[in-house]
Amino acid sequence: MATEEHQKVVLIGDGVVGSAYAFSVIQQGLAEELVIINKSNERSVGDALDLEDATPFTAPVKVKAGSYQDCKDADIITICAGAAQKPGETRLKLVERNLKIMKEIVQEVVNTGFNGIFLIAANPVDILTYAVQKISGFPAHKVIGSGTSLDSARLRVAIGKKLAIDPRDVHVDMLAEHGDSEFAAYSCGTIGGTPLMDYVLANGLTKQELLKLEEEVRNKAYEIINRKGATYYGVATALARITKAILYDQNTVLPVSAYLDGEYGEKDIYLGTPAVIDKDGIQKVVELPLDSREQEALINSASVLRETTANGMTKAGLLNYLWK
Repeated sequence: MATEEHQKVVLIGDGVVGSAYAFSVIQQGLAEELVIINKSNERSVGDALDLEDATPFTAPVKVKAGSYQDCKDADIITICAGAAQKPGETRLKLVERNLKIMKEIVQEVVNTGFNGIFLIAANPVDILTYAVQKISGFPAHKVIGSGTSLDSARLRVAIGKKLAIDPRDVHVDMLAEHGDSEFAAYSCGTIGGTPLMDYVLANGLTKQELLKLEEEVRNKAYEIINRKGATYYGVATALARITKAILYDQNTVLPVSAYLDGEYGEKDIYLGTPAVIDKDGIQKVVELPLDSREQEALINSASVLRETTANGMTKAGLLNYLWK
C-alpha cells in the first residue's frame, strides 16, 4: 500500500473522465507517480506529455504512458475505461458491454500481482464495482466505486444555491444506485449542526421543492450529456477526493459504492452509501437511520441493481461469478 516514500496511481481508460481525473491528480499533487494505460497508446502518450507540463506549477509528479505491467506495484488502480453513456441512454443500458470490458481489464491487472485498491468509475458503477470484486477475488473493502459521490455533490450544490449557503456546509447524501433509482437521504442531513429538514423549512423551502431538487439531481447527468456529450469534471474531482483519502489514510467519510453485508438489511451488493475510507480502502460502512420513504427507496434501488446485475452478468458470460 501507499507509503510516504512512494505513492503510485495507475489510470486505466484515458477518455474524458480519465483525462480529467489525471489532471485532478496532477493539479493536487496527490501521488508521486501517475501511469496512464489506454487502448490507444498514442492518446495516453499525448496526455502524459501534456500533463507533465503542468507539474512545474503544481507538484513534481512523475507521469507517463504505461502498460499493465505498471500495475504490479501500484497503490490504486482507477478504472475509467468503458463505453460512454449516450444522449438519452441510461447508465444501466451500458451494463453488458462494460462488463465484458471490465473482465478483460481486471484479469490483466490481477495477473501482474497487483495487491492495492481498485477504484471504479465506469458505468453502471455499482454493478461494475460488484463485478470487479467478484472477478478479482479481492476482499470487498479493497474494491470501491465512485458511487453517489458525484450525485451527493450535485444535491449539495442545488441546496446551497437555493439557500445561498456554501455547498461544503450542506451535509446530505444521495444514496443507492448511481442512477435513476437513487434518492436523497434528507432525514439524515444537517446544515450548521441543525437537522436539514428543520433548516430548509425554516428558510423557505418546502418538502415538495426538496423532492423536485432530488429529481433534478437524478436528471442532471442527462442535461449535461445532451448539452456537451459527457460529464467529467465533477466525477473526476470526486475520484481525486477518494484517491486522496486512500493515499493519505484520512479516515474520511465519503458517499461511495460500497459492499453491503447486512447494512440497511441488504447483503452481497454494492450501492451508494457513506463509508469511512482509509489506506486499506473501505474501513466500514456508515449506515444511516433512514425514514420510511428512504428505506423503501433503498429497497427498490437494490432490487433494480440485483436484477440488472443478474441479467447483465448472464449475458456477458459471467454467470459463474454471480453471487459468488
